[in-house]
Amino acid sequence: MSGRRWPGRDRGAFTAELAVGLLALMVLFFAGLAIVLAVTAKGQCLTAAREAALEQARGGSGVAAGERAAPAGAVVELGGDADVVTARVRVRLRVLNANLPVISVEATATAAREPEPVL
Repeated sequence: MSGRRWPGRDRGAFTAELAVGLLALMVLFFAGLAIVLAVTAKGQCLTAAREAALEQARGGSGVAAGERAAPAGAVVELGGDADVVTARVRVRLRVLNANLPVISVEATATAAREPEPVL
């Protein structure tokens, strides 16, 4: 009779398995949420960098154009030389505003400067 289990003799095994399973499920949920937020922010930073580089190449305010398209809290930096404009947009993300590690996302874009119109 040693191979047979009697009802009620689990001694909390189901509760322990449920607790570990729920913890693993929550970790996967937060990891998935962080990935979705990072990918979304990467797309927004890339769009903002493109907008900033194109606007600066046309002679406008690239920083203002980049900040309009960038996610909240992003930093828009411009550089380049006489022929090319380079824009870099960086943002630091907090998942659910919790005390979790910060995710840094950045994107860069370049554009050729347009020639000055001859009058």
